[in-house]
Amino acid sequence: MPEADLRISHWLEQLAPISLDEMSGIKLMNRTDTKFVTSKQKLAELLELAQGKYYAQQINGQRIANYRTTYWDTPAHLFYLEHHNGRQPRQKIRIRTYMDSDDSFLEVKTKNNHGRTKKKRISVPSQERQDAIDAGGTRFIQGLTGQTFDTIIPTVQNQFQRITLVNFGKTERLTIDFNVRFHNYETEMDAVTGDLVIIELKRDGNVYSPILELLRKVRIKPHGFSKYCIGSAMTNWQLKNNNFKFKMITLSKLTGHRFRVPQEQIIS
Repeated sequence: MPEADLRISHWLEQLAPISLDEMSGIKLMNRTDTKFVTSKQKLAELLELAQGKYYAQQINGQRIANYRTTYWDTPAHLFYLEHHNGRQPRQKIRIRTYMDSDDSFLEVKTKNNHGRTKKKRISVPSQERQDAIDAGGTRFIQGLTGQTFDTIIPTVQNQFQRITLVNFGKTERLTIDFNVRFHNYETEMDAVTGDLVIIELKRDGNVYSPILELLRKVRIKPHGFSKYCIGSAMTNWQLKNNNFKFKMITLSKLTGHRFRVPQEQIIS
């Protein structure tokens, strides 16, 4: 195991555990999100500084959870282009599976003009289209987005691992995603993200956040990142992606992993 992974595991195990039941009051379905991107090396430093300030979510003795998410979009990539072009409000449709428990949810995420993210979801049996329809998925997404399963298609799937931290005051949740990999259903292309770490601070409004000081200490700065959009740009070179070009160059410098699509494929 690489040294950075060993250090992450070591410092993660030193944090006090918190169960799902104990976290039930901090779902933060209507929240403000702040994202940060960094490397595994920096994450190990952050976890060391978080000792005595944060809990680590633990489920069945495990502190690293496994996720699979399939994003759905129109054939014209409406949701991708809304994000790429900076439109607000904007939405995304996805089915997320918590792989350790095999629970799946059809979700609609909406980001409004005030920077708040609202997520609504229903339980579905699996990621299969017909299972989602049978569980009432068509009515659910149509009521929120105007789309149906006749107007959208699965575009990109990702898999990743997640650490979830909760501050001792239980006013915020910090999700830390890594080992992200993508598969594109339209192009059949795959992509990986090297040592990239995506940190998301989720809190109800601008309440005090102890993690912000720790992030500054290890020089981890706010940096937007959409798994759907970056995964799409990395695996479908026909998509408009000029607004993500600088972001991909920055990610490459942070992690030493190439995120850029070939120059000749960038559409202006």
